[in-house]
Amino acid sequence: MKRRHHDLLGTAIGIVLIAVLIQCGGALKRERLVFPDVISILRAFVRLLQTPATYAMILTSFAHLLAALAIAVVIGSAVGIAEGFSEMTERILRPLMVLIRAVPMIVLIIIVMVLVDYRRVPVVAPTIMLIPLISEAACEGFRQIPQELIDVYRMNSGLNATVLWRVYLPLMSGYLRQAYIEAVGTGMKLVITAEYMVQTRNSLGKAVFSSSYFNEYQDIYAYALVMVLLILVLGEAPMLALRRMAARRSRENEKNTGETLSAGASG
Repeated sequence: MKRRHHDLLGTAIGIVLIAVLIQCGGALKRERLVFPDVISILRAFVRLLQTPATYAMILTSFAHLLAALAIAVVIGSAVGIAEGFSEMTERILRPLMVLIRAVPMIVLIIIVMVLVDYRRVPVVAPTIMLIPLISEAACEGFRQIPQELIDVYRMNSGLNATVLWRVYLPLMSGYLRQAYIEAVGTGMKLVITAEYMVQTRNSLGKAVFSSSYFNEYQDIYAYALVMVLLILVLGEAPMLALRRMAARRSRENEKNTGETLSAGASG
């Protein structure tokens, strides 16, 4: 409980710090058009939440982000596990992963715009950028599994979907969870940028473009708050569900252990 209070206090202080920085930026720049006051941003934020069209845009960007994350997790995990199994595979794929990470986001989006239909750019471009992040975490997680366990599993069973799902992925879960949290924030920025570039209808990227075109900077900050909320929901909700599942399993194991000990004592 004490740690939770500290987390809430730290978050509150961080929010106040952001507000102070915005106010200071407006005071130094002396341009309230670019740096509107916090009250104007909050009013715009409330107005957006009261507008039905906002939720249609959120749904569009949310769908793009979910699709990109799902594809990147599947491909990135497979690539990372393959790299973990074979150092030669890692040497072969490393230049490609480094190239993807090094290419500027705007350049990649422009290349993808040439190669695929505009409607698919907000999914394809973020997916490509997220694959190296996921694969690196999967490879590192695989390599941190004790070699003794891997040898035992290889002797008793070859690699198949059941062994991968029940053995390897749980042992790699810590690395994959951290990569997922990072991918959510990075993926949201990539999706919004791609939507901004291709002018995707009914999307947050298109809304940001329209607000900048009409110099409605308070709306841009308000949309940024909406994006932060989306990142928190996508990043924290699955982790909270996993923690609850782990706690439930722990209680069940303790209960089963207690019943077994009681039965042995009575026997």
